[in-house]
Amino acid sequence: MSALPADSPSPVPHNAASLARLRLLAVLSISQIVGWGTSFDLFGILGRTIAADIGISNETGFLGATVMLLIMGFAGPASGRLLERHGAAKVMAAGSVVFAFGLALLSQAQGMASYFAAWFTIGIAGTLALSVACYTAVVEREGSSAKSVIGLLMIFTGLSTAIFWPLLSWLTGLLGWRDTLLLAAGCHLLILVPLHRFALPPIKTRSQTAQAAADREPMPLTALQQKRAMIALAIISIGFSSVTFGVSSSLIEMLTQAGATPALALQLGSLRSVLGISARAADTIAGKRASPVTSGLVATGLIVIGFLALIFGHGSVWMLGLFIGAYGVGSGLSAISRTVLPLGFFSVSRYAGISAKLALPGNISQALSPVVIAGLLDRGGLPLLLTFTLAVSALVLAALIFLAMLSRQSTIKR
Repeated sequence: MSALPADSPSPVPHNAASLARLRLLAVLSISQIVGWGTSFDLFGILGRTIAADIGISNETGFLGATVMLLIMGFAGPASGRLLERHGAAKVMAAGSVVFAFGLALLSQAQGMASYFAAWFTIGIAGTLALSVACYTAVVEREGSSAKSVIGLLMIFTGLSTAIFWPLLSWLTGLLGWRDTLLLAAGCHLLILVPLHRFALPPIKTRSQTAQAAADREPMPLTALQQKRAMIALAIISIGFSSVTFGVSSSLIEMLTQAGATPALALQLGSLRSVLGISARAADTIAGKRASPVTSGLVATGLIVIGFLALIFGHGSVWMLGLFIGAYGVGSGLSAISRTVLPLGFFSVSRYAGISAKLALPGNISQALSPVVIAGLLDRGGLPLLLTFTLAVSALVLAALIFLAMLSRQSTIKR
């Protein structure tokens, strides 16, 4: 009789395990599509409408997104402790309650104070119910084999804009933005709370052997090496956020300054998300054959190739196409890599706490990098921006090489 993998919680029939995984994927896909669709993504449809109605400028209105991401980052370590103590199902259910309250508060906003109070609340909700909490729910149930499910989740989550922009536009025309937000609040309260609390597959009771495997570090790192690994992971999180999330908000302007016509810039820019989703799908199919470090190195290399194509392309359509192809695939790979990298250096049972700590620099970078990128592009043009992005990419590459060397040294020691 063959032995079970070390991190298997208990003998489970293959069909039952597959159904549980499908259930996990379905519940969390709905959770993340609705969560992002009714928070960060709503700015694309409702941002200017809300700002005009409550008497604030568009620039001030869009600061709500920055507030949300900053609060998600700063509250990350606290949410990590809650996830470790209570588990993802309870924390995400609580997050959906807070989401409902935040959206209801936003629906009644009359000025700047109540508007930002609502986004502060939505930021708290996000740290309890989005991204880190979601991936923790996967790791709790899948252990070190979580990468494929996380990859699939990222593919589905990438569809939130495609689903919610037309839906929000239709509902706003039908009900107005205030009632649309109240409907979204009701969706969180009446649908997502019970989904998170009761529909997620239960965490199977681990045997002593399986629990020991979950607690076992994947490699024998000293305390100093663990600290250095955390610093490297933080650099990767900040860097990837800057060159993906930050650059994407100025992508059309970058292409235009590189020589593309407005129509071509729009066409090329629209391909980025498709290429990113395709890259995530390919990485998910590759599974364990592609380690997170390898995926990160490939992602960084492609992003650098893309930026170099803009520098030396002189407006060539082929080089612009090379840029969007390399950059789109690289940015898609980077998202999965930075999410599952902690599992390569820290135990399964520490994933929630480690990822929540990394969310602090990552979310701060997501909140500030669009402003920094836009400022560099406006003040120094494309050359200054590309110099900055290449420098950031070099730092990410150095951090990934360090992690690869650390992994190799630990393997030799074992």
